[in-house]
Amino acid sequence: MPNSTSETPRTTISRAENATFDQGLRAFFAYRDLGVKQATGGAFGAHVIRAVPGTGAAPQWHTHDLGFQFVYVLRGWVTFTYEDIGEVTFRPGDSVVQPPMVRHVEVAHSDDLELLEITSPAEFETARAGSP
Repeated sequence: MPNSTSETPRTTISRAENATFDQGLRAFFAYRDLGVKQATGGAFGAHVIRAVPGTGAAPQWHTHDLGFQFVYVLRGWVTFTYEDIGEVTFRPGDSVVQPPMVRHVEVAHSDDLELLEITSPAEFETARAGSP
């Protein structure tokens, strides 16, 4: 998929060596941008997300206004509650495709949690939502 600039799309590489993790949507997580947003002109986004050790989840029901969200656990564990299927704990190798606008809440996670998140589009709105 071409990017939104007039440039010819180029192969995009993100190396683990010297990777940086920045603050993002949640203060208890650090985010590593994998360059997908730039490579696709914002059509898709991909991040490795790590727990910030010593900080726990701040459970709050919310929704994401996007077309696609995929999460794959690389390390540790995380527990979510979804309005449609209830509480689920994910461990390394587990994944979830969250439907658009599904109400959900992160209940808890391990200090060593690391996961891969892929979204479409790269930028989207997150809104607080009451519990189902």
